[in-house]
Amino acid sequence: MKLFLDMLRCGVRPNDVTFTSVVRACAELGAFELGMSVLSLILKVGFELNVSVSNSFITFSLRLGKIDLARTIFHRMEVRDVVSWTAILDMYVEMGDLTEARRVFDEMPVRNVVSWSAMIARYSQSGYTEEAVKLFYRMIQDGFSPNTSCLASVISAMACLEALDAGMNIHARLVKTGVEGDVFVSSSLIDLYCTCKNTKYGRIVFDSTLGKNIVCWNSMISGYSFNGQLEVARELFDQVPKKNIASWNSMVSGYVDHEQFDKVFEVFDEMLLSRERPDKSTFSSLLCAAANIASLEKGKNLHGKIAKLGFQYDVFVGTALTDMYAKSGDIEGSKQIFHRMPKKNEITWTAMIQGLAENGFAKESLNLFEEMERSSSIVPNELMLLAVLFSCSHCGLVDKGLQYFNSMEKVYRIKPNERHYTCVVDALSRSGRLSEAEMFISNMPIQPDANAWAALLSGCKTYMNEKIAERTAKRILELAEKKSGGYVLLSNVYASAGRWSDVMNTRKLMKEKGVKKSGGCSWVEVRNHVHPFYSQHGTCSKSVELYGMLDLLNAETASPLNLYIV
Repeated sequence: MKLFLDMLRCGVRPNDVTFTSVVRACAELGAFELGMSVLSLILKVGFELNVSVSNSFITFSLRLGKIDLARTIFHRMEVRDVVSWTAILDMYVEMGDLTEARRVFDEMPVRNVVSWSAMIARYSQSGYTEEAVKLFYRMIQDGFSPNTSCLASVISAMACLEALDAGMNIHARLVKTGVEGDVFVSSSLIDLYCTCKNTKYGRIVFDSTLGKNIVCWNSMISGYSFNGQLEVARELFDQVPKKNIASWNSMVSGYVDHEQFDKVFEVFDEMLLSRERPDKSTFSSLLCAAANIASLEKGKNLHGKIAKLGFQYDVFVGTALTDMYAKSGDIEGSKQIFHRMPKKNEITWTAMIQGLAENGFAKESLNLFEEMERSSSIVPNELMLLAVLFSCSHCGLVDKGLQYFNSMEKVYRIKPNERHYTCVVDALSRSGRLSEAEMFISNMPIQPDANAWAALLSGCKTYMNEKIAERTAKRILELAEKKSGGYVLLSNVYASAGRWSDVMNTRKLMKEKGVKKSGGCSWVEVRNHVHPFYSQHGTCSKSVELYGMLDLLNAETASPLNLYIV
């Protein structure tokens, strides 16, 4: 800029190259007022119609967030080249306006690799993965060679679609052209293979990538975690040269997803000792773990750390806190978090409505749902309506529940699933409308699950209707005959109805057919440490001592204690 000013003082007339360079310099410096002064000079000497100068000014305007000015310059241009079109396309892409971006893209008389890549990347990032892949193949057909950025985007899109064959075809093409060694392309390939449950090929890509960056390491760790190979994920995690927050979050979320909640907090403690600062994603996963083991003490401890770091007003962390308190039985704590949140989304409302319903506050849950419909623009989702139907069932508001159920498709545009149908059966059965419940099941457009039959059978037990009970048991038995795993469900149904002789007969059939029921798991928190216990499985390191103590207690009492670890 100093040289430009000296040039003007010497009376040398600037040309298009000069103005293009100066405007770029203003953009880099963020000097808006100086740039506008240069624009005045451009208009004065008659370079406003020069394509190169106009393009640089569009870029200048966009860099400084002056979108309207960029639009005005673009529309006033009598001649536009591919750079002009790509700049304005980038503007709409950055704004997230895909409709307008696609309109500009389709109107472009000439496209370059940058414009193709911009559209493909944005489609992929915004979840329009099929459109991203379609556009990529059009790009190839038009004779363009994709750059590494474009390849990484389309491979990520294929990973979301689990299009393994198509991804492998691109991989083969990359090997031929020698591009597969790029770290960003490699990371996308690792994601593709691991998402498609092929960690073996993902590891081959990982091992063959020279100069791995942290993105590659994290992709491979996430891939192993996603596929339940947590021991291998942990081994690789321990080898990472320099971990970042994404590395830690990959391990934390992996343990949460596979319900190894004791490991979740072990990793978190290591994370704190390493002085890595947890982020919102970390706390969301940790709160999910605390909610699943119903550990209010751990949840409160996390809440304190969240408040200290200033995350408590984040909508995702606030939602996780609301859910944690509700699932830990502290409904008042859940309500306090919910009402203090400055911003709520549909998941937040769902967590609170569902929390109230599951903690026995059915009427309050319905009132909150009605308040949401009155006071916000939130559209109910499947889980929220399931909580509403659950509340109606437990409040005895059968007709109101039926009204909500019948409104699902007509008003809310949501197709009911098995759980919604089961809630209606439960509501009818609880109120003694057994014939209506039986008819409702018979007319279901989808296969009823065992819980629907269990609800009806439970109602038959309450209202002593043997005829419907026998028909229901027969239907459940038919369901079990078609699918061996159905015997597990049949046993659960009989148990819920208190028909223990039928439970024993079903268990006998299960044994004959070699059907096994997965073991139950419970957690006990002692001195801030979570101990998992699995039924019929001595996985606890002190299980021998624990069972020995139980035997001792049983032996020293007059009548044996009914103590079981499940």
